[in-house]
Amino acid sequence: MIAQNMPVIPAEEFPARWQRVQDLMRAERLDLLFAYGDDRAVFGPAHVRWLADVPVHFEPLCVMLLPEGLPIILSGPESDEYARLRGRVRDVRVLREFTHPDEDYPYSVIQPLETILSDLGWKREGIRRVGIGGLPLINASTLKALKTSLPVAEWVDMEAALTRLRAVKSPAEKEVIRQAYRIADMGIRTAVDAIRPGRSEREVAAAAEGAMRAAGAEGFGIDTIVASGENARPILARSTFREIRKNDAVLLTVAPRYEGYHGAIGRLVLVGEPDPQVKRAYETAVEAQQTCGRLLRAGIAGCEVEAAGREVVARGGYGEYFLYSGLHSVGVIEFEVPIFGPGSQEVLRIDMVISVDIPMFNALWGGLRVEDGYRIGADGAEHLSHSDFFFYR
Repeated sequence: MIAQNMPVIPAEEFPARWQRVQDLMRAERLDLLFAYGDDRAVFGPAHVRWLADVPVHFEPLCVMLLPEGLPIILSGPESDEYARLRGRVRDVRVLREFTHPDEDYPYSVIQPLETILSDLGWKREGIRRVGIGGLPLINASTLKALKTSLPVAEWVDMEAALTRLRAVKSPAEKEVIRQAYRIADMGIRTAVDAIRPGRSEREVAAAAEGAMRAAGAEGFGIDTIVASGENARPILARSTFREIRKNDAVLLTVAPRYEGYHGAIGRLVLVGEPDPQVKRAYETAVEAQQTCGRLLRAGIAGCEVEAAGREVVARGGYGEYFLYSGLHSVGVIEFEVPIFGPGSQEVLRIDMVISVDIPMFNALWGGLRVEDGYRIGADGAEHLSHSDFFFYR
């Protein structure tokens, strides 16, 4: 029943994406481009999901594009059939450079990159300039094997350029992201309802994740964070067996992935009567969040919006705890480029989706995050998160 009414990215959107990448290749004089992906939860699947709609799992996948023609998926020997069944790229080849030397697949057609390129009419000596996205993800042995296959090629890091192609969202992407935020709202509400003294952080996280899965989440961009008391102090808190206590403050952060896209919401739940310092800090963070939200519009530099949030936090006396950039893009990565910190000169554009993420961490009293999503419009922004700011248990 759920699937009948859920938004998806339509098949016809993917050829337009391939064309945009090929336009970029021609502008950069690239003979070949590899968009690499793996199953590392935060950044790994992004390029392959955006270009081929395949959720990468277990083995690496790579979308290979030439300046003209259709893309090819290069896979390991256990992913080819899944990529054909699930993805939008019809030509899937098992790449020898992605195989494990100790594993045998006697019924698979496994080809080295040189053979695949030869089938396409290319000699490897004719490939002089190769672009690569996902370079930081590739392990050393795989990268060496790819470079050995193309011995005369210059390799060009295209990570930033490829990511920026995704910055402005299509109508279908906007609908999918709205659904991701609906799921995130459900996760927050469920987590709040599950919080009570004696309940462990992991029990609360399990309740939230179960609700988000039931609502259509395929996974999570980051691990669901339920962090209470001193566990909330670090930026990257993780849920533990610690039991929530009377007068705790409980940090919640959820980032469900739906059809490859994310919604991210952060809140603090006040149990009983927590330290007044924590309550004051949270009220300041909420004020900063709302200040930034009112300023969001196309044409403004993101750093100006972020600076306004920092000013609110500094005025409240908490500036030293604002430890990272407070505005970033959201899409097939939960925290992706463009990022709008103090050093950014990027300007917000219509139909970007931005997370305003107000942090306070590494304080003696603990830590907190107030995070919400927005779609940028000409005269303001659509608030994608609908969870209350204040929860008391």
